[in-house]
Amino acid sequence: MDKYQITIQNWDKVASMYQDKFMHLDLYDDTYDTFCRLTEKPGAKIFEIGCGPGNITRYLALKRPDFEILATDVAPGMIELAKKNNPAVNFEIMDCREIDRLTGPFDAIMCGFCMPYLSKEDCAKLLKDCSSLLNTGGILYCSTIEGDYAQSGYETSSDGQYKMYVHYYREDDLLENLATNGFEVIDLKRIAYAKNDGSNSTQLIFIARKK
Repeated sequence: MDKYQITIQNWDKVASMYQDKFMHLDLYDDTYDTFCRLTEKPGAKIFEIGCGPGNITRYLALKRPDFEILATDVAPGMIELAKKNNPAVNFEIMDCREIDRLTGPFDAIMCGFCMPYLSKEDCAKLLKDCSSLLNTGGILYCSTIEGDYAQSGYETSSDGQYKMYVHYYREDDLLENLATNGFEVIDLKRIAYAKNDGSNSTQLIFIARKK
C-alpha cells in the first residue's frame, strides 16, 4: 500500500476526531470571507475539494446561502459526517486526483488543505484540473503547509495512533504552477498554526482568479 492510500485510510478513521477539532475553528474565517466576496455571482456554482466533515462547507453555506455547492472527499467517513452537518448540500465521495472526470463549469473552487496530502505531481495535476473546471474569471482557494518539499514525511494524528504523509510546498513553486495554469493570485496569507508536537507550522493560503 502506498503512502497516499495509507493516509486516506487513516483520514477515514480520524473523521470524528477531525470534526471535533476543526468544526468550530475560526482561524481561517477571514479568508473564507474573502473567497465569498470575490465570488460575486448570485447563485454561483461552487466545487469543494477535500471537504472533510463539512466545516468549510457549513461556513460557506451560512455566509452565502445562494451558493450551489458540490462538496467532495475521498474518505467515506468524512462524507458521512459532512452530510449530517450540511443536510442541504450535495456531497460525493471522490478522489481529488480524479476530478478531471467532472464536466463543470464552476464559478469557484474551494480546496482547503488538500494539497499537503498530494505529491508534487498530483498537486500540479490538481491545479491543471481546477483551471479546466473553472469559468473564466472563476475563483480558486487553496491552502497548504509551507516548507521544503524534501522534508515531507509521515506525521501522526493528535492521539498518536494514525499516520499521514504530509507534503510541504514553497510559495515560489506554487505561484509558478498557478501561473502556468492561467491563474492570477489576488490574495496570499500566511497563518501560524500549532502542530500536535507543540511546534508551529506556517500555512499558506492562496486565492487566485482564472484569467
